[in-house]
Amino acid sequence: MEVVLLERVAKLGQMGEVVSVKQGYARNFLLPQGKALRATAANLKRFETERVQLEARNLELKAEAAKVAAKLDGQTFVVIRSAADGGALYGSVNTRDAADAATEAGFSVDRRQIVMNQPIKELGLHPLEVQLHPEVSATITVNVARSPEEATMQASGKTIQQLQAEADAEAEFDIQELFDDIGGAADENA
Repeated sequence: MEVVLLERVAKLGQMGEVVSVKQGYARNFLLPQGKALRATAANLKRFETERVQLEARNLELKAEAAKVAAKLDGQTFVVIRSAADGGALYGSVNTRDAADAATEAGFSVDRRQIVMNQPIKELGLHPLEVQLHPEVSATITVNVARSPEEATMQASGKTIQQLQAEADAEAEFDIQELFDDIGGAADENA
């Protein structure tokens, strides 16, 4: 099916281009979202008359998105989840969770704007891309932790595995110290 694009669509083309796409993609995504029109003679004529307004609106939206991206880029949002001792989550963190965390922090982010190739299934810091406009994106970091204190430690650069290793080493040292004290007391009594 031939369509004329009303805005830039990633991996498809720029505004005003006539491209050939599968019917389902056009019917289910491009046409209902207002991203394209069927490439009929009437629609092409209509597009040419409205082209200046569409380009002006696109520039306004791009400028707004650039302002939001400047504030949003580099932000870190904390998501609290329960997890196993090794750091594996009992569930997962998806785009909705990341969008909710950003919204709670005062940013207007929709879950469809967050680009996530696969759900997050372990504790730690995870960079994500936020697509604010077809030509503007920002990078945020989602800090997935079991508690706010753990999130603070992760933000300082320590991983869950490092924290667990430190705790194990400290416990081992305490046990060794206890046995040394008991052994020293037994030597004094003899």
